Amino acid sequence: MDTKEIENRVMKARQLHEQGCNCCQSVVLAYSDLLPIDEQSAAMMASGFGRGISGLRETCGCVTGMAMVCGLCNQTMMVKGLGNRFREENGDLNCFRLLQQQGRDHSCNDLVACAARLLGENLNV
Repeated sequence: MDTKEIENRVMKARQLHEQGCNCCQSVVLAYSDLLPIDEQSAAMMASGFGRGISGLRETCGCVTGMAMVCGLCNQTMMVKGLGNRFREENGDLNCFRLLQQQGRDHSCNDLVACAARLLGENLNV
């Protein structure tokens, strides 16, 4: 995926999040055109995973969204590496701890953008 396409997907993910999609939905829907399911089904599938799995504040929905996209693109071997990269760049994978860092280094919208960028840099489509 070229740099321009990645940046377009990052921008789309940010916009979706700003418009009310949760973090997981924003990441998944930024790549919905590559998925073997329709956009509405993708949004519904990802709906329960925002804010660390339905507000439980466990694994960040952005990370879950990356895993969903990888799974639907038959590239599950990438999930661990993407999770590690996300942790390296943001300090954690846990929603609660990431939210505690808000304002210091990043916002949820920045995390959405990071996940969308990592996917674009690594998906083999």
